[in-house]
Amino acid sequence: MQSTHYQIKNAIIKKRRGKIIFADDFRPLGTGAAIRHTLSRLCKEEFIIRLSNGIYLYPKTNKRIGIVYPSIENIAKAIVKREKARLIPTGVYALNKLGLSTQVPMKAIFLTDGAARIIKVGAKATIRFKKTIAKHLAFKGEITTLVIFALKEIGKGNVRDDELQKIKEVLAHEKKENIIYDATLAPEWIADILLKNRKDE
Repeated sequence: MQSTHYQIKNAIIKKRRGKIIFADDFRPLGTGAAIRHTLSRLCKEEFIIRLSNGIYLYPKTNKRIGIVYPSIENIAKAIVKREKARLIPTGVYALNKLGLSTQVPMKAIFLTDGAARIIKVGAKATIRFKKTIAKHLAFKGEITTLVIFALKEIGKGNVRDDELQKIKEVLAHEKKENIIYDATLAPEWIADILLKNRKDE
């Protein structure tokens, strides 16, 4: 009978490097205590990296830069997919996704209906999952959702003409019905921007 340690390590080896793995993946291979002990040992051996409670990375390495972490968005999506939860980028991250900022955020905040937690990515970056109200998860359009939370980050009265032009460009790729629907859920000043800059205007 193979040990839990041996079975878990072999199961991880069969995955691709850079894969995010979860303690629950190994439930058939041993007791909860045995699985936690094995994953802890594998972290000490630097075979895997602990990102958060029950969440690990099978690291991919590069000779020049060392550990290659998945993108913040890919890590966040993997976690919420596992939990069957929903995810909304906010703040500077939303601005960056839309091309309204070249700043790559080291502290990304996502709204979710899943578990609230903070994930460490490397030495400096973090992902924070914040529980949110149902209304924030009711938006239909992926682009309109980003625009709404990017505008909230910029603030009422602070939106520049070049930012409005960029918003008009990205909204051209969103369905008209999504823009109209999501405008009904947004603050009035943001709704005005959405409707004035939709593609049929």
